[in-house]
Amino acid sequence: MVFVKLFEFYIVSFAHRRRVIQIIRPYKEKGPRTLNDLKLINAGKILENNKTLSECKSPICDFSGMTTMHVVVRAPTSGKQSDKRAAKKAKDFRAHPVPGHTESSRAGLEQLGHRAHRRRSRPPSARSDGAAHAQRALHTPFPLQASPPIIILLSPRLHGLLVLTEPPRTSVSAPRRRTPPSSSPAPHDRFIPFRPAAYHQHYATQSRVPSSLPDSELILSEPLINRRGSVLPPPQGPAMAAAPPMSADVLSFLPSASASAPAAAAAPTPVVAAAWGAARAGSVRGKAALRMARGGAGLAPVVGRSPRRRPLSVRCDATSRDGRITQQEFTEMAWQSIVSSPEVAKESKHQIVETEHLMKSLLEQRNGLARRIFSKAGVDNTRLLDATEKFIQRQPKVLGEDPGSMLGRDLEALIQRARDFKKEYGDSYVSVEHLVLGFAEDKRFGKQLFKDFQITVKTLKSAIESIRGKQNVIDQDPEGKYEALEKYGKDLTAMARQGKLDPVIGRDDEIRRCIQILSRRTKNNPVLIGEPGVGKTAIAEGLAQRIVQGDIPQALTNRRLITLDMGALIAGAKYRGEFEDRLKAVLKEVTDSDGQTILFIDEIHTVVGAGATNGAMDAGNLLKPILGRGELHCIGATTLDEYRKYIEKDPALERRFQQVYVDQPSVEDTISILRGLRERYELHHGVRISDSALVAAAVLSDRYISGRFLPDKAIDLVDESAAKLKMEITSKPTALDEIDRAVLKLEMERLSLTNDTDKASKDRLSRLEAELSLLKDKQRKLTEQWDHEKSVMTKIQSIKEEIDRVNVEIQQAEREYDLNRAAELKYGSLNALQRQLQTTENELDEYQSSGKSMLREEVTQDDIAEIVSRWTGIPVSKLKQSDREKLLYLEEELHKRVVGQDPAVKAVAEAIQRSRAGLSDPNRPIASFMFMGPTGVGKTELAKALAAFMFNTEEAVVRIDMSEYMEKHSVSRLIGAPPGYVGYEEGGQLTEAVRRRPYSVVLFDEIEKAHSDVFNVFLQVLDDGRVTDSQGRKVSFTNTIIIMTSNVGSQYILNMDDEGGPSDPGYENIKKRVMDAARSVFRPEFMNRVDEYIVFKPLEREQINSIVKLQLARVQKRIADRKIKLEVSPGAIEFLGSLGYDPNYGARPVKRVIQQYVENELAKGILRGDFKDEDSILVDTQVTVPSNGQLPQQKLVFRKVGEESKSAAEGEKFLPAV
Repeated sequence: MVFVKLFEFYIVSFAHRRRVIQIIRPYKEKGPRTLNDLKLINAGKILENNKTLSECKSPICDFSGMTTMHVVVRAPTSGKQSDKRAAKKAKDFRAHPVPGHTESSRAGLEQLGHRAHRRRSRPPSARSDGAAHAQRALHTPFPLQASPPIIILLSPRLHGLLVLTEPPRTSVSAPRRRTPPSSSPAPHDRFIPFRPAAYHQHYATQSRVPSSLPDSELILSEPLINRRGSVLPPPQGPAMAAAPPMSADVLSFLPSASASAPAAAAAPTPVVAAAWGAARAGSVRGKAALRMARGGAGLAPVVGRSPRRRPLSVRCDATSRDGRITQQEFTEMAWQSIVSSPEVAKESKHQIVETEHLMKSLLEQRNGLARRIFSKAGVDNTRLLDATEKFIQRQPKVLGEDPGSMLGRDLEALIQRARDFKKEYGDSYVSVEHLVLGFAEDKRFGKQLFKDFQITVKTLKSAIESIRGKQNVIDQDPEGKYEALEKYGKDLTAMARQGKLDPVIGRDDEIRRCIQILSRRTKNNPVLIGEPGVGKTAIAEGLAQRIVQGDIPQALTNRRLITLDMGALIAGAKYRGEFEDRLKAVLKEVTDSDGQTILFIDEIHTVVGAGATNGAMDAGNLLKPILGRGELHCIGATTLDEYRKYIEKDPALERRFQQVYVDQPSVEDTISILRGLRERYELHHGVRISDSALVAAAVLSDRYISGRFLPDKAIDLVDESAAKLKMEITSKPTALDEIDRAVLKLEMERLSLTNDTDKASKDRLSRLEAELSLLKDKQRKLTEQWDHEKSVMTKIQSIKEEIDRVNVEIQQAEREYDLNRAAELKYGSLNALQRQLQTTENELDEYQSSGKSMLREEVTQDDIAEIVSRWTGIPVSKLKQSDREKLLYLEEELHKRVVGQDPAVKAVAEAIQRSRAGLSDPNRPIASFMFMGPTGVGKTELAKALAAFMFNTEEAVVRIDMSEYMEKHSVSRLIGAPPGYVGYEEGGQLTEAVRRRPYSVVLFDEIEKAHSDVFNVFLQVLDDGRVTDSQGRKVSFTNTIIIMTSNVGSQYILNMDDEGGPSDPGYENIKKRVMDAARSVFRPEFMNRVDEYIVFKPLEREQINSIVKLQLARVQKRIADRKIKLEVSPGAIEFLGSLGYDPNYGARPVKRVIQQYVENELAKGILRGDFKDEDSILVDTQVTVPSNGQLPQQKLVFRKVGEESKSAAEGEKFLPAV
């Protein structure tokens, strides 16, 4: 300590009339000390008697955990007192000695009294001991009031200064020495101004004055840092919360309160000035720690180290010639990190921005250069950031309002070192790598951090050289050009070495063609052209795998295949020329590799026009020169339409690429591809995929999924089916879920019965508890089975993942010719894992074969069929049956709905059976029919029945009324309006309906009424099974059944004999006459493309009764929703059939008769209340004989079953008897 011997502690209490009341006994033993052993003899009203400082936590401060407390006391004096009176005051110290008080300590206190008013006649360097520094620090006298009690506690280990003072009650004269005016700045740049008004306004609003000292103020400075830079957390307690916001390293004593401050919070005149001397022998050199700035507005002594600080502003306009920081000398990323540092400091409640804040700002930059440098140096950026944050958390904090940010001395020194590194590298701007190198010489934070993580300057320079290469910083955005290929591309060859690419099956011809083009001297740039999903990108991945395996010509050995992400290249390029700079940096890295890098650009049509904004040059024009010279090996991939739309329009770009067409693989090739990918998908989903599922995926996707291409759609089927099964495995089984719900229901019922006391409730409760016990036992067993089965499946998946990892290591060892390692893995680890896998799979198979299994782990063809059903809308029940089984019942199903048209039903069934058997053209519709006959004979009904059987819903009928297409221009409504016309974006009615429902029955009703030009569209539909709409999209009709209806020749059909059948000469004659009438209406090229012409016979009288039964069945189904049962007698059916029969109109009158005589009467009876729920109604006929001698009349009556017959209404309709 400055004034007393080391490890001697004093707490001095000044009381009334400047008389020493008590001095605490010094603690003289050596070693680390705490205040727990110091007994407080007496401190007046401030602290209670006979308590240690650690026990006294309120209302002053919590002193627990404080160490090495030093006390510095300045004798009360006036500005006009002389040295003689000061010596007298020193005698006051000797007048009240305490036992054990040493002579040296008394001498130190005496020196304080004698030296307080000595003039500074000696320079600071004349005295080097701690006492001299303290005397110089206390050189200026201050007026003191006579009465205030004072306690001053200082401690370098506490890193703070605690001052308790009572404000004076009288004014104090001004200082003797001349002081600068209040408006002038402090005489030294280390002085920090203080605002008394704001300080006292804080106290007036917060009201946090300690209760035991009603007129006191509590001032606690922020934690300080000694010369070694070590920092300890400040003491915690009520006083910390009561402390006002203070600047770091500053303790302020206030002058008189301003006029604006409240009267209750009057400010004291400075009553004391204290100096802290960090005098720890052998560790910290004693130094003057206090400089005082005096002024009319306030006095702010600076305590501890006070480095040169400068307010840090983003908008600096000074030049770097005088040492200031300017944006013009930094790169964008470096300047962004510097500007972000004050925000980091503000978030941490720090006023001084130091090097640790800059480090955190650098590490938090996404894809920043600093992170890349440390990664290259082998350092984990996450651990580095954690260490930085821990160091920041240990620094002192500034509480209260934000006092602003200032630049620390160490950060300024680091920036200056970064400028030196800039000159060393010959760069024009200070970049991020220069700042990173500057941390290696930062004594405050960086040097120790690098030491902890074993980072050396040599390692950093090596990492920087590998990143920036031979490039110099000549602009303000160089970081975006470093490692441009790694930033904007992905190394496919590296992924192939790591086993991250899926195996490529087939495509040998296309890969060899690419290798052949890449081996050319100039224009060595293949472009893969094909439909989306055929495997263009897979060809590039296959080439990368061949490069890794060495299965490639010598000219392409050890090449790198980099796929370029055009989206990442364009994203964020805000300014003109930024995109070009990025692309040029990428191309420069490729050309500098001397042909060792091959660039793969997927969707290469995006380079045409990319970045061409505000007159800038697009990427295509930048590629042309180096593509033509052969300096760049580039592989492109695009679709046929996009190649035609973008690449072919630029002949200069097109001629630099050589086309490689990629066709859709066949179903057999797709199955081979799926078998090669099966292991990857099994490993990913943790399930097994059967071979039948792979075959079903290829076949069903080719047959039912149009608009997409193989193998993409088949792979998606397998992937989604495996994902669905995986979800079922991880979800609770249905049986267990049902038991859980039952248990929950019974527990709720038991809870409700608990409070009931009647006998029935108790009996029910006992039965319920027995049932609940059985269910819980079953629940527990099922849960155990489920958990066991899941654990076995999880174990199988983990073993497969380990096998895959070992296989990758074996391949890596074989490429490196490490045969010992490869043999060890292959015949050691791999064999053991395979045996373990076989054992576990056998265990699972045995468990599943026992009948206890609750889960499935294998994807079957049924799972594939279900996914196809969800995609296309085809019922899964239909797909699960074979075509033979399904089509054998087609004729029988159609006869249930279509009555009396045996020739038509048989012809339709035979045509569809023939098509499904593979004997018809697969590129044409399933079948095309023309139904010819009079109205009401069942043509439309047969179409609906066919749709209901084939597609399980009548809504699968796409009905087009051809009477709406009688004009020539109406053909555009079918396929869409041409470009430039209204409705072009809406598409056509026919094409859009088939695109949304590709599996349907397309019904063209009354086709003879359409314009002749409409039939031109039907020609390609019937022949090729497709049509191109107005927007160029091809719509497939290969999975549709086309039915056309016509009334041509119906007059010949109505005159046909009722007894004529399909083999009757009369029927054949009528059919011939009808076909002749059709040839006179339709053109030959149209009629020649229709599969079958079916002539419908007129309905017979007996067939009408069957139709009546079908119509009444529909009424029964509708009325069953009201829980009313309807029964119809045979007489009533005969009666209704006789009323609905008309040979000229077919079955349509039957619907009208049933509506009039059945539905209307039922509705009236329900409204009157005659027929209610749960009633059974009998519909019967009744014959009445009129009394006037007329013929007997037959009528329809409704009665409830079991009741007397009565008429449905008063006004019965009497009809002539049949």
